[in-house]
Amino acid sequence: MAHDFPVQRSCPFAPPAEYEKLRDEAPVVRGKLPGGEVWLVTRWAEARQVLSDATISTAPSTPGNALVAMSAEPPPPEVLEAQAEQGRGFFIDMDPPEHSVYRKLLIPEFSYRRIKELRPGIQATVDRLIDDMLAQGTEADLVEAFGLPMPSLVICQLLGVPYSEREFFQSRTRRMLTDEDEAGRTAAVGELRGFLSGLVAEAEKAPGDDLLGRLVTARAVPHEDMVGMMFLLLVAGHETTANMIPLSVLSLLRHPDQLRQAIDDPSLWPGAVEELLRFHSIVDWVAFDRATTQEIEIGGRKIGAGEGVLVLGASANRDERVFPDPDRLDIRREARPHVAFGYGVHQCLGQNLARAELEIALRTLFERVPGLRVDTPDEELSFKYTAPIFGMNALPVSW
Repeated sequence: MAHDFPVQRSCPFAPPAEYEKLRDEAPVVRGKLPGGEVWLVTRWAEARQVLSDATISTAPSTPGNALVAMSAEPPPPEVLEAQAEQGRGFFIDMDPPEHSVYRKLLIPEFSYRRIKELRPGIQATVDRLIDDMLAQGTEADLVEAFGLPMPSLVICQLLGVPYSEREFFQSRTRRMLTDEDEAGRTAAVGELRGFLSGLVAEAEKAPGDDLLGRLVTARAVPHEDMVGMMFLLLVAGHETTANMIPLSVLSLLRHPDQLRQAIDDPSLWPGAVEELLRFHSIVDWVAFDRATTQEIEIGGRKIGAGEGVLVLGASANRDERVFPDPDRLDIRREARPHVAFGYGVHQCLGQNLARAELEIALRTLFERVPGLRVDTPDEELSFKYTAPIFGMNALPVSW
């Protein structure tokens, strides 16, 4: 029997309720999407197998790609043509060896050593935003005042994007992720790429001392491919962390015993971040769409070539076989094996940056605003239950 998919979350602290039933049923089950059926991977071991298998493709153009089945009707030719052009340099949708070319260019910029060098700048950004928030009074929307601008500032500084343009790229990113109309999403992508194309052109004339300037100076890839790389880094570099910050704050406030442990022992913050990443798994199946290129066995099932596969990251990260009592938030848990950043050659390039941002943001916020609280009941808070990347629309806080 095929299960209807996708399914929505209904609780801010848990994946869709159906996921536990799917895990109990089998590590791989059939999912019925608007445009056809695909395989859904529900458990941790099989998720890592799929995400690291070189015979399973992430390219949308590969026959059977699972994401294609998300739409009841295939996109019109003009949309497909636009998407193909906009896909240049978007290396998350490429398989090796093409994917490897782009990733190798960027690994030094996101290495543990490089992010360690950036930590003082991240700390200064966090402190400045908290200063501004405190200066406004005794209450704020944590999403607008802190969660959204913090990673936006950091990624803009890192890439060399003027922060004055943040409202433009944030609005286009939201349209791209939430617009129900395929043409609307494609248009938002085109507008954002056009904006970035101008920035790349300026850097080609006068490269600065930033990631874009260094890449342009190296002349490693053509102009349009550079635009695609910047597009991916800009969107991925702020949208996910911006959603994780307010969710993490709410979760810790709703688990005061866990929060008190981290405040009393700051060495627990790195582990707390890993547990929060596992606990929320805000990306879930987004970017985990795959297609088989040959017959393969997953979880005891024979799956033929040209079939769609979706890894349910939020289900894998609640797999009882790996994470005992998985629905409990436990910042002392060894959560690092989670797949919130993916696994294999496509594992998130910016994971070191995301970890540093979350650790510094959460630790500093609770240290500097010890009376931080959320008085609004959870059922009255606004969550992004229908968005592909889970998060909060707003988080009213006071102190």
